[in-house]
Amino acid sequence: MSDNQKGIFNQIKNKANIKPDDIFNVANSVQNADFTDEATVRDLVKQLSQMANKPISKEKEDKLVQTITQNKIPKDINTLGQQFKK
Repeated sequence: MSDNQKGIFNQIKNKANIKPDDIFNVANSVQNADFTDEATVRDLVKQLSQMANKPISKEKEDKLVQTITQNKIPKDINTLGQQFKK
């Protein structure tokens, strides 16, 4: 793992208290997932919320699911971060 990747995982761990192994487990579980399927995406959003121990409102969950299923995911990390703050 490069220093840059380690830095990203350390930031995630510090901000969300999610271990890198947990991130890899989720990534492996969704490699072939259908991100146009609302139920699949909704389950993933809930799982990530629970992992981070950050409750998510129904409104925010709906917005994230809609954004992901309609393939309107921002391409850069700053824009993505701003979307989560809304």
